[in-house]
Amino acid sequence: MKGSKIIGTGSYLPEKVVTNFDLEKIVDTSDEWIRTRSGIEERHFVGDDEAASDLVVKAAKKAIEMASIEPKDIDAIVVGTISPDTLFPSTGCWVGTALGIEGVPAFDVSAACSGFLYGLIVADSLIKAGTAKRVLVSGVEVLTRITNWTDRTTCVLFGDGAGSVIMEATDDDSGILSSYWGADGSLGDLLIQPAGGSRMPATHETVDKNLHTIYMKGNEVYKHAVRMMALAAGETLKKANVKPEELALFIPHQANIRIIEATIKRFGIPIEKTMITIDRIGNISSATIPISLDMAVREGRVKKGDLILLDAFGGGFTWGAALIKW
Repeated sequence: MKGSKIIGTGSYLPEKVVTNFDLEKIVDTSDEWIRTRSGIEERHFVGDDEAASDLVVKAAKKAIEMASIEPKDIDAIVVGTISPDTLFPSTGCWVGTALGIEGVPAFDVSAACSGFLYGLIVADSLIKAGTAKRVLVSGVEVLTRITNWTDRTTCVLFGDGAGSVIMEATDDDSGILSSYWGADGSLGDLLIQPAGGSRMPATHETVDKNLHTIYMKGNEVYKHAVRMMALAAGETLKKANVKPEELALFIPHQANIRIIEATIKRFGIPIEKTMITIDRIGNISSATIPISLDMAVREGRVKKGDLILLDAFGGGFTWGAALIKW
């Protein structure tokens, strides 16, 4: 059975940078309050003319260039997102059209902050099954379009951006060594966008009550996030018979610096081996891991043969992890 490996990475962050001091002017908060509770100092917001697919296309082009391939060489597109251009067609379809990729399967994965890892695991399975040879996997969010700006505890957390990777079949010992994923829908109400689906269609009332925006019970989410990220990471390492101290780099979802610190404490992973980007980009849900991975690659923190662990937890609840030998 062939494996799959990442041969190119790319990311894109919108030009507009919004600092904590900027947010002080529009909501009852402070730079100190945001930094001490989340670790965030700034985040990026999309322009009025930007949508999710636009961000993916810019990130994907960088990944395609690094991989030294052409768009026509891609034979499947998977996009992790909870803030698509449209509910249908999928963002994946819009991306394929924009890149000039014709006739290949393209679809979205909705798993909130775990979306990119879900997409990565799906793509790995497609490649191992022989269904695809080369797959574009992206995570993208335009969370500022679904943020409740009257909720001071959540509106300061989110940003916009996209990250992409090119995966292809490999016969050597590099690539995805193991993975683990799961979900628990019984806890879905703790982190949810209530309206806009068939359960609660759009009405004047749902719009007036901001029910098309993100609602989160932060303390409850925190407890489950630390526990399930630890579970996903532990199971993934166990499958590959790899110990935490063998890792060269740990790339967790960038939701909250406290969650990251609690997770690495459980595993004994030093902060020096942990990719921290939340201060620069905020929480971009499914996009934080591919953006952070691309930053690590381009900053020279990843070299051939390195063991890298990706780990996420998100609304659903969903969770997932993947161990990669670079």
